[in-house]
Amino acid sequence: MSQTASLSRMQALTGPMRLPFLLLTPACVLLGVGVAVYDSGAINGFQTLLVLVGALAAHIAVNALNEYADYRSGLDLKTQPTPFSGGSGTLPRSPAHAPQALATGLVALAITGLVGAYFVWLRGMDLLPLGLAGMLTIAVYTVWLTRSPLLCLVAPGLGFGTFMVTGTAFALTGSYSSTALVASLVPFFLVSNLLLLNQFPDVEADRSIGRNHFPIRIGRRKSSWIYTAFLALTYLTLIVGVLTRILPPLSLLGLLALPLAVRAARGALQFADRVDQLIPYMGQNVILNLVTPVLVAIGLFLS
Repeated sequence: MSQTASLSRMQALTGPMRLPFLLLTPACVLLGVGVAVYDSGAINGFQTLLVLVGALAAHIAVNALNEYADYRSGLDLKTQPTPFSGGSGTLPRSPAHAPQALATGLVALAITGLVGAYFVWLRGMDLLPLGLAGMLTIAVYTVWLTRSPLLCLVAPGLGFGTFMVTGTAFALTGSYSSTALVASLVPFFLVSNLLLLNQFPDVEADRSIGRNHFPIRIGRRKSSWIYTAFLALTYLTLIVGVLTRILPPLSLLGLLALPLAVRAARGALQFADRVDQLIPYMGQNVILNLVTPVLVAIGLFLS
């Protein structure tokens, strides 16, 4: 039986979507919803569901387009996959489904655009620049942004933090707020860190196809200090946000994840150059990305 035949149609479709990783989207959207409830007191259930659909489509788009680009560049054949990096492996096992992965990404991006257009119509043109910036980031992330260490570092955080959290809050309330901006910094730092740490196993493979992120530019050891700094900034954001009364005191529920963050930082610093021993801390990093925004959102709902 051929490799192509060994994958079902459903596996070929869902593989490039990277379904397990989509859990990040509801966590970030929930934070935006929490901001909207805190700012306005009431939200529309249908609009909230529509925001989630658009955000999930955006995440699927960037995943599928990344899978397609990594397959076309030959990167997928050079990486040593881990549970948290290296792609789904769908296209190397089933090359005939590469056009389907591209189509999945483009259709998902179109769905995001349609949802965004609805909210621009509903809430006004102030949402348009944010939406266009988000869609542009999805379209050029793998092809262009991964060539710049700084852009590669901050683009994921902008997408899931600045764009997703503040975009959700605006779509549900019709206005931007300092609460949304400060709250969005939590996933900004965390998701930037998520992709940063996941780049550690792929340094040699990424370098071979022209990528230029921080683990390539300055090495894993120094990059682990960036990771640690971004973790510190995540939780410092909550403290400063509460002290300045931009965030309510219950937002400090997010600090319950701090002990796990300390362990993840220690692991990254200790095992930066030993990828096999780094993997458990990559898992802890994923948990931080899911739990911290949810805890902050709970604090906003209860305030």
